[in-house]
Amino acid sequence: MRSNSQTTLKGPAILSGVGVHSGNRAEITLRPAPANHGICFLRTGTPFGNDRLIKAHHALVSATELCTVIGDVETGAVATIEHLMSALYGLGIDNALIEIDGPELPILDGSAGPFVQAIDKVGLAACGAPRRWLKVLRPVRIESGRAFAELRPIDRGFRLDVEIDFESPVIGRSRKALDLSPASYRREIAGARTFGMMRDVERYWKAGFALGASLENTVAVGETAVVNPEGLRFPDEFVRHKILDAVGDLALAGLPLQGAYRSYCGGHRMNVGVLSALFADRANYAIIEAPGTRREAALAEIGAGLGIAAFAADL
Repeated sequence: MRSNSQTTLKGPAILSGVGVHSGNRAEITLRPAPANHGICFLRTGTPFGNDRLIKAHHALVSATELCTVIGDVETGAVATIEHLMSALYGLGIDNALIEIDGPELPILDGSAGPFVQAIDKVGLAACGAPRRWLKVLRPVRIESGRAFAELRPIDRGFRLDVEIDFESPVIGRSRKALDLSPASYRREIAGARTFGMMRDVERYWKAGFALGASLENTVAVGETAVVNPEGLRFPDEFVRHKILDAVGDLALAGLPLQGAYRSYCGGHRMNVGVLSALFADRANYAIIEAPGTRREAALAEIGAGLGIAAFAADL
């Protein structure tokens, strides 16, 4: 359970590495931010030389194919934000400014672990303001073929229940549920790495994806076994990583959720889409200052429209 006070970082944390899709190096600096600032990206090195501030919000998502992208690709966007957003949400960080000098966050080891380690090294600080939650009041659900994602009300906290079902015998069908807290996130989710099928690599390369993928940052799935010599970090690492992605995408609600999330064969598009469904009707949600407190004014939408690319599986 999160505390009732907003938090930020005590000091700056710097990380660098290559983007898993672009293959380009980038450096990011996580900086403290004041109360009610939220999570924002300051994109530098844009095509036109102008820095651009991009709010981490579902209404500003411009693509969800293989990763989550916010902002306008032509004037300055930030791709593959889900692992960092997951770490920030999982550790209970409400306010931060993320400076990045390229179009894609570094993939690091393919999990949220390096982000968690960098944040833990600098520590957290209280912002001196009460935390607000986005309380789910009515169930919402979206479907795409056999896949679905839904949010429903619960009395307190944030619970995730994610199920995957792949044709690959190496991955297969798996389901995991947990109540999210900083402790459970560190222990069960943060270290789970992104994954991809070896048979899809050439197709991804031709489409301009996975140019920075390697066995150092991706679990490579062969026809009969995992290719990485070290194997898996968890017996069910695949579904744990899907939970990691879901936490990062659902962080784009703009406030921590009080509700339960359930998905089957979901992905970035479904994760972001269920937020769009939640915000489609103000009767679906309310803002509260602590679980179970009085109902506040509904959260106003920002941005106009939600651009979502075609659904795809993980990397």
